[in-house]
Amino acid sequence: MKKVWKNYKSSIFLIISIIIGTIIGIIFKEKTNKIKALGDLFINMLTCIVIPIVFLNITISIGKMNKPKRIGKVLITTFIVFLATSIISALLGIIASNITPLITGTKIISETTTPEKINFLDKFANTLTVSNFNELLSVNNMIALILASIIFGIALNKTKETKTLELLESLNNIVQKIVNIIMLYAPIGIGAYFAVLVGNFGGNITSGYIKTFIIYLIVSIFIYFIIYGFYAYIAGGKEGIKRYFKYIITPTITALSTCSSAASIPSNTEAAQNIGVPSDIASAVIPLGTNFHKDGSIVGNAFKIMFLVYLFNLDITFTKVLLVALLSTLLITALPIGGGTIAEMFIISILGAPISALPMLTIIATIIDAPATVLNVVGDSASSMLVTYLLEGKNWLNKRILNWILFNHH
Repeated sequence: MKKVWKNYKSSIFLIISIIIGTIIGIIFKEKTNKIKALGDLFINMLTCIVIPIVFLNITISIGKMNKPKRIGKVLITTFIVFLATSIISALLGIIASNITPLITGTKIISETTTPEKINFLDKFANTLTVSNFNELLSVNNMIALILASIIFGIALNKTKETKTLELLESLNNIVQKIVNIIMLYAPIGIGAYFAVLVGNFGGNITSGYIKTFIIYLIVSIFIYFIIYGFYAYIAGGKEGIKRYFKYIITPTITALSTCSSAASIPSNTEAAQNIGVPSDIASAVIPLGTNFHKDGSIVGNAFKIMFLVYLFNLDITFTKVLLVALLSTLLITALPIGGGTIAEMFIISILGAPISALPMLTIIATIIDAPATVLNVVGDSASSMLVTYLLEGKNWLNKRILNWILFNHH
């Protein structure tokens, strides 16, 4: 119980603050505008720190990369499986969030003005670049900042300036401490923000979050039992399903209790090996999956996108939602620290939503955290079975079981 409290303490406080804010908003309605400054204070601090988070994390990640080495069949097959299963998860998330609107009846006017008509190349150039360096320090030019950070990181990698890299890492540690300090104020800031939101726009916002969580939970259960069960069946037939659900219980409990994919690596690797996945494949796929394969996050990002689409009445194509969901999840996987915030800023920038939408996405990330972590973890076990099937053929599981029987018999 203490372990659960330790890992979920911040989320519990945020949820409590949301509930209190909702009650205050329902009771006092427009009078909640008097505490709007408390919410604005949190939003301003959060958006201000986003710039150094984006720059430092991307630059450091690229700057530390070693020269790519030749990878074998296991890694190639792993990434093929990861890509295929990620697309399937994204499609399920988009379809589920389109069956019924996540939020309805709310009219919030975007803080952005109607853009002038410009041709595609001009829009492309203006999105990726800015004319003045100081414009990179604006949250309104997030994509340009990401590109500039990538270029800076590549240059840093090529020059091998270790002292510069160490300096940036030290700065990043300081920034993370600042984020921790800001997040201490989060319960008050988000509570006030939510009170004003509900007070001015009614209970639709609250019902929107509840609806989002319920639909996400249903989708998670469907993926956990049906989709992953189907992967297990493809890989190992009926015996594959039986062994998958027998040994996946421990990683599931670990993921729920720690809310951490990384903390679930040992139990998940052991589970994959108990299922029958060879140790060399399990030892490669599970750690790689922890960093590069996050089904729960992909579905979550699809929900975040559609939440904003419904909230601000945005026009967006199915293909664009799919691409943004995949790319934003790629940012999470590429940037273990601060990746979630950067991904949310990326979504806001691409959709053209106001920066005030950031806390909304933070709230969604908080309420879906537990089921998302479970999918991120157990999806890797299912993927390890598919990788083994593609590398060793359809009878791989029967051969493994036979070898176990013969080994134990002798």
